[in-house]
Amino acid sequence: MPIPLPLPGDYNPATHMLAHSNETGTYHESRKAAHFAARLVANGAPEDLALAEKVLDAVLACQETDPADPHAGNFYWMAEDSHVEDLNAVEFCLEALIPMILRHRERLAETLQSRVLAAIRLGLDEIRRLDVLVAYSNITALDILNTCLGGELLDDPVIAHRGYTKLRQWIGFTCRSGHPMEYNSPTYTAVSLRALALLAESVQDSDTRIRARAFAARLAVSAALHIHPGTGRWVAPHSRAYHPSVVGATPPEIERVQGWLADGTIPDWIGDVLDQRPARYTVTETAEASRGIGFTTHVTPAWALGVASTSTHSQSDVCMLHYTRPGVEKPGVLYSRYVFNDKWFGDFYHATDRSRQRNLLDEGSFYGVMEGNRAIGVYAARGFAQGHSAKAAFIWTGCAEPEEIWIDGEAVTALPADIPPGATVVVGSGDVYTALRPLTRMALGKETPARLLQREGDLVLELYNYRGAEKRFWEMGWPGAFFQGYPICAFYLEVADRLDYANGAAMAQALVTGEWQESLEAPYTFPAAGERRYVASYRRDEREVGIEIDLMGWRLLRRWESRGEVGWPMLAAYGEGTQIAQRTQIVADLPPPVYFAQQNNEGRVEAAGALAECAAPGLWLWGSPETEIWVAGHFGEQATTLRLTTPKGGVTVTGMGMGLLRWEKGSVTIEAVGKPEVVME
Repeated sequence: MPIPLPLPGDYNPATHMLAHSNETGTYHESRKAAHFAARLVANGAPEDLALAEKVLDAVLACQETDPADPHAGNFYWMAEDSHVEDLNAVEFCLEALIPMILRHRERLAETLQSRVLAAIRLGLDEIRRLDVLVAYSNITALDILNTCLGGELLDDPVIAHRGYTKLRQWIGFTCRSGHPMEYNSPTYTAVSLRALALLAESVQDSDTRIRARAFAARLAVSAALHIHPGTGRWVAPHSRAYHPSVVGATPPEIERVQGWLADGTIPDWIGDVLDQRPARYTVTETAEASRGIGFTTHVTPAWALGVASTSTHSQSDVCMLHYTRPGVEKPGVLYSRYVFNDKWFGDFYHATDRSRQRNLLDEGSFYGVMEGNRAIGVYAARGFAQGHSAKAAFIWTGCAEPEEIWIDGEAVTALPADIPPGATVVVGSGDVYTALRPLTRMALGKETPARLLQREGDLVLELYNYRGAEKRFWEMGWPGAFFQGYPICAFYLEVADRLDYANGAAMAQALVTGEWQESLEAPYTFPAAGERRYVASYRRDEREVGIEIDLMGWRLLRRWESRGEVGWPMLAAYGEGTQIAQRTQIVADLPPPVYFAQQNNEGRVEAAGALAECAAPGLWLWGSPETEIWVAGHFGEQATTLRLTTPKGGVTVTGMGMGLLRWEKGSVTIEAVGKPEVVME
């Protein structure tokens, strides 16, 4: 006989739901109650099943059933709501209810079974009407999961086929560029991986099961490459992240990945991706090439720096550093935000959900470029039409009193401290030095301070475009009679191991030996034609990084680094030892890096000494010569011939549809749509 589950500390016996309270009231989320009910039914003790009936009653009471409502079938996010506002609620509730009925329907009374099945059918009809855009990755994953499993549960082939088709559409959309649009998110990539794993475990359609596993493997490769070995954190840039994960208030994400390995959410060879990475490497991926959305991360034993090509969401981490701090409970984090009206963490609840964690949103627009330990970022105060301040903020979490602070060659002994024009700030914390030099900053008023200060346990560098009286900014309106381009706040950032310099002053002096180049074209009143270009670059030790932006249309025109123009690689991961150093000029024909993971649509990828080739688009490869494992993924819809050549031998697979080829010490495993045939070489 199963032992009853202990009741969660947030269980409310008056409502039979899980409760959350803050200064605005007490709230009960429908999705949390649905998952609680599913856990009770799965455990199956008589006491659990009796309580599950009450919890399910409360969940079903949150579903909108009025056919006159355009969102009939959806759920109120909280029991306290009077209408459907968060359209994702139906996905999160059905994510719990459908597997619960598939696995354990016999544990519920027939009348309750019928009620839950009716709620599922009504919810699936709402999901069909919403038909979420495949760019919204985590909700697309839940749409696919719920529709595939729900259609099979209801024995409705029309519903199920819609789910099978949407999975192919999502993969096809993603593989135009390489990575899902909600890229590298500690929260949302986790939702997608969980949904794909549950789909692969439970779906009856074999081709859908194979596609789900293949796609999950590709997402898992990216996730593993973004787990920092020194801190265990899921390093930036992030398309979206909630504040607890930003500041390290959650457990290290390496624990989550290890759990996925243990329970089979991700393939076992992902453990080798984690263990066999170079000590220092760069990984660059593209989420949507047509919109210029890419992201780059440089990983070393002590730190990881990540910079996005552009901002995509107010919850984005577009420029972020994780680093080790021996003897301190939490690793170090530096992240950037552009904020209006001096907002701070705690001033904002996510969306309309008063029960969720608070956030500090990024309200500016951003473009960035990086190579290795160097980056240039440009914020713009787009959307700032009225207010009393607009600024970029760089926040070292839990670092109000770092070991060292230098402004150029002068040690800072007291805060706040003003930053003179042209000065470089160097912060020594834990195992790293971080140097930040403000670049062009366009004034929206006569008061534009640059300063370092302590704020609620954090060290903050603030660069204002405006501070003053509350006012409207006529010149910010476009279309408008006074618009001359978006005001920017640009910066240069460099990171170094603490052991590389005697002190922060030495690092600041090293930066002085380099050459900054900046140019900003003259202002003019915008007639909806033409450009106003801003260009910034930095060069030292034969390495260069630079960016060019149009301030009128807010367009990224060009990015470059030491090899030349930065493109939009689908996946490119290579060790630091393959980077070209000691160069005297930027040339386009430098030898390419040696990859250990790569993806493209050219039908030929090389990684870790191996070569994969096929005549169809959608090919990626990861490898580890040390463990003699190479994995190739094919995402094309049509069957193809895939040939893998490794230093230990080769294999040709004919008739291979979407799926995976795994070579391990001469043994080949294929899981692919179609009827693949293997010929060893």
